[in-house]
Amino acid sequence: MATAAGQGFEPATGDGLEPPEAGRAAQLRTAYEGLLQIRRLVNAGADTGVPAPWELLRMPRAVALVLEAAGLPPSAVDAEGRRTRTGYRVAASASGGGRVEVTWLGPPGGGAAGEEQERLTACAAALEPLGWVCLLYRGPRRRRFLEVEPPP
Repeated sequence: MATAAGQGFEPATGDGLEPPEAGRAAQLRTAYEGLLQIRRLVNAGADTGVPAPWELLRMPRAVALVLEAAGLPPSAVDAEGRRTRTGYRVAASASGGGRVEVTWLGPPGGGAAGEEQERLTACAAALEPLGWVCLLYRGPRRRRFLEVEPPP
């Protein structure tokens, strides 16, 4: 579904401004149903538990779409890049190798660090039934992150 600017639907990755509410739920539903339909077509039937090839080429976008469709809140930043909302952030993994990292971020002093294990576990619970392999790690400053990769 096209947005007002003529662009395709962009799921929230947690690095942008808060998405506008107007019509977003319908656009999200259409995009997610499209993801499942593509999976059915390329996976020869009703199997939606394996990522489609396009998802592997655009993993941060595909993972963000699943998380947003699951009702998990994305983080957001203002025009200066300061965090304004607590939620997930999806980005290509610094280690490369066809992986993405999901972190739980929020404004300074907002308590994101205290809820990250529970919230990242919820992110994994949304991703794993769709075939993504999720591993929870501790990174720098003992902050947790979820590494997401395609099935072997």
